[in-house]
Amino acid sequence: MTLTQQYIDQTKRHAANTYKPIPVVIATAEGCWVTDVEGKRYIDMLSAYSAVSHGHCHPRLIAAAQRQMERVTLTSRAFHNDKFGPFAQELAEFCGMDRVLLMNSGAEAVETAIKIVRKWGYQVKGVPRYEAEIIVCQNNFHGRTTTVISFSSEELYWRDFGPLTPGFRIIPYGDASALEAAITPNTVGFLVEPIQGEGGVVVPPDGYLRQAREICDRHNVLLMADEIQTGLGRTGKMFCYQHDNIEPDVLILGKALGGGLYPVSAVVTKDGILGLFTPGEHGSTFGANPLACAIAHESLMVLREERLAERAAEMGAYFMHRLTALESPSVDHVRGKGLLIGVVFKDGIKARPFCEALMHEGVLCKETHERVMRFAPPLVISKAEIDWAMERVEKVLLSETEVALQRD
Repeated sequence: MTLTQQYIDQTKRHAANTYKPIPVVIATAEGCWVTDVEGKRYIDMLSAYSAVSHGHCHPRLIAAAQRQMERVTLTSRAFHNDKFGPFAQELAEFCGMDRVLLMNSGAEAVETAIKIVRKWGYQVKGVPRYEAEIIVCQNNFHGRTTTVISFSSEELYWRDFGPLTPGFRIIPYGDASALEAAITPNTVGFLVEPIQGEGGVVVPPDGYLRQAREICDRHNVLLMADEIQTGLGRTGKMFCYQHDNIEPDVLILGKALGGGLYPVSAVVTKDGILGLFTPGEHGSTFGANPLACAIAHESLMVLREERLAERAAEMGAYFMHRLTALESPSVDHVRGKGLLIGVVFKDGIKARPFCEALMHEGVLCKETHERVMRFAPPLVISKAEIDWAMERVEKVLLSETEVALQRD
């Protein structure tokens, strides 16, 4: 039995069966590359769903973490620490906002946004208490908590986990007229992903967010942008909503904010929204701890100084060009923005076997929604590394044997 199989069998025996990973066991990583327990090297084309946008083990991030770990790592919000105040100001200014609330996971940040938007609805808009509604989109993915799965349109996510949380209305994604039609006097927010990553790298029509901004303004509804996966350079701009030249009322961040080292998430708003919280209403033991703030600060510095958003725009355009030029009998189309790209297979063809075939060629990626193969490499990827990966992608996608396998 190989070492890889030993690790996989051990996981199957003792871990909850909540994931279906590609059968590779990673031991070390650097930049865009990972090495498994057998010593085989792969290029990482997923970057932990954008959490490793800076590349694995970025030396500046590692150094920042080490420096802080030798000083103090956790105080909780029971006391002040010398990292949170400066970082709160930095992040607020970075986002063009006033206040921040730091949590750990992306789902926690979404939950936080839901809570404060409901409170805004009651205290500012004047919605009757406990009647606030938030509009969301079909095919959304905002996390795994009970409240968040309550407004998922994917039955697998909520079946057998009820009773579910009320207060949400689901509309088609990318349809501005559906948004306007769904608004009632009790609507307090519209929660939307600028691109639906987990939903299959679904890109809305041009100008969709701009239309949504105008509709929300007309009806006094807060626009809540979930940029956990799309934010911090992934789509070729620092925030994906900037492609439509708008600003949200509530910005939700995570993943890349922690530089791939540590879970850090945030809700960022103008003063009149997060400023409504009072002591005791919300919090987190680990949220805003000194280690998190030190790493997130360095994460923002690296994003700026290494111009990773601009790099994502340049490398993403090149990668998209290479992928769309392929004439694979299995591929229907390619979509995405920056370095968030989905290869959509034709009806009846599943992406999983192609992902596994690419693993054997040294390229790691993952399927989503069965028919879509997602490419989201670290933003530090080079043209030469894309070329290396594309040689193997072409080999797999142009393989008639694989196509036949899909149709069996």
